[in-house]
Amino acid sequence: MRGNILPLVFAAVLMSALTAYGHHSLSATYYPEKEVKLEGKILDLLLRNPHSFLQIEAPDESGVMQRWSLEWRSSGQLGQQGIKRDTLKVGDEVVITMNPSRTPADHRGALKTLHRKSDGFGWGTNPGETIE
Repeated sequence: MRGNILPLVFAAVLMSALTAYGHHSLSATYYPEKEVKLEGKILDLLLRNPHSFLQIEAPDESGVMQRWSLEWRSSGQLGQQGIKRDTLKVGDEVVITMNPSRTPADHRGALKTLHRKSDGFGWGTNPGETIE
């Protein structure tokens, strides 16, 4: 009986190690110490696991309009925080802050805060905190 369990234990340990290896650290992809603010319009919202993505169109540092891909929390976490499929709409004007990609030409970032201009809806700030 004991000899039959060892292969199962080994397989479980191996699968756990592979799963952990496959998940990346956000600080390996983005600069956690840098913060960039963008003003733009929502192009798409992809709620999924393990990370959701918000696509916006906003100018880069040269003023050229770019499509930015902002990595966000999982759909389950966002749902618990009140973000549903109909919370944000294509065309909504937003102000976001993000940690930029370590590869600037990618136009990507890790989303930190979001504020919708039309009604002041916000995500990612502490109560009473505002973004100017």
